[in-house]
Amino acid sequence: MNLAPMLISLRVASLAALLALAIGLPLATLLARRVSFWSRLLDAIATLPLVLPPTVLGYYLLVSLGARSPFGATLENLGLPLVFTWRGAVIAASFVALPLITQSARAALESVDADLEDVARTLGHSELSVFFTIRLPLAWRGILAGIVLAFARALGEFGATLLVAGNIPGSTQTMPLAIYDAVQRGDQAMANIMALVLTSVALIMLISIRRFGQGIGHE
Repeated sequence: MNLAPMLISLRVASLAALLALAIGLPLATLLARRVSFWSRLLDAIATLPLVLPPTVLGYYLLVSLGARSPFGATLENLGLPLVFTWRGAVIAASFVALPLITQSARAALESVDADLEDVARTLGHSELSVFFTIRLPLAWRGILAGIVLAFARALGEFGATLLVAGNIPGSTQTMPLAIYDAVQRGDQAMANIMALVLTSVALIMLISIRRFGQGIGHE
């Protein structure tokens, strides 16, 4: 079995989960316990990748990050192109995984007792201090569950990755893309092995998330 797609998938999924966390946690903090037209709109935009076809999301990213866009052209000039590179695969996977972290982190943050936060504020703690000393320690399980979900989703990403990063063996070919190639050339044995690996990882992730949920319930 060629290990290159597996190694590429692990790197892309890990970096995508971290990038999604860097964007999703501040976004979840902003949305938690805030109800307004703008918060609903922002929440809808953040959730959009869950309902959009991956190819549509990939197309938007391709247009936004390609050499014809101002942002893409700037990166090209800096020698940091995103399209048809592993970096593009990370960006695509992170956008697909972003709603999972945002929704999970938001639910976890909203579950923290607001009275505890108010007490901390009356004792002179700043909002940043309240977040790191009260909210984050009490919500970490839900946030970690979101990270696990995001990693699993990024690991299985296909459509957006194909459009943005292409299917370049040894460079951007992740396991889902390698499975597609194996099916196309009639190598069912290889497709079966890689599909079983991805299914096993997904199952382990789901069991882990369930354990996190049980831990939250007993706290």
